[in-house]
Amino acid sequence: MDKLATDREVSVALVDYGLGNLRSATRGLERAGASVEITDDPEAFAAADGVVLPGVGAFREGMENAGPLREALTDHAEAGRPLFGICLGMQMLLTSSEEADHEGEGEVTGLDLVPGTNVRFDVDRKVPHMGWNELEIERDHPIVEGVGGEYAYFVHSYYAEPGDPDAVVATADYGVDFPAVVANDAGNVFGTQFHPEKSGETGLRILRNFVDYCAER
Repeated sequence: MDKLATDREVSVALVDYGLGNLRSATRGLERAGASVEITDDPEAFAAADGVVLPGVGAFREGMENAGPLREALTDHAEAGRPLFGICLGMQMLLTSSEEADHEGEGEVTGLDLVPGTNVRFDVDRKVPHMGWNELEIERDHPIVEGVGGEYAYFVHSYYAEPGDPDAVVATADYGVDFPAVVANDAGNVFGTQFHPEKSGETGLRILRNFVDYCAER
């Protein structure tokens, strides 16, 4: 899968809200064939073929930092345009997270584009979960085209619990089966709990799938 489904260059807006692995995400997306703009300008979101919401850190901080961009991200998603959340960015697509309560910070509202909550691992294993885990594809979605049985790299203490089981596209196992990829009903909003930019050829395939999906919209 070395060529995109189209000859034109796909533009991707990589959201800069202070908590993303912007350099590695940019390199990964560029390897996948995209033209990347790191930005916090909502007008750039509207002009791009797709938007990527990266993220490393705490749910509350993520939502507070991205607060000024909430409306623009929601509008982008509700217009049926591609929005891809990575790691914390995926968790921010959901409605809420136990993380804020666990830290004694009260309830924090996510983007609510994939209804559900994020819960802390309650298993007899080391947390945070760090390392390579096998992906089990649960249903078809363009983001996992050609993927199945491969391994991806995870770093997280919380995982998504969507309200609708059909939102789960792929799972992985860490003492419990947890969602590794989720998507909304329309299919244009999706996220990976793992870091595709750190997941070798499997991650590159995921990123190429995203770029192809953007090209076809």
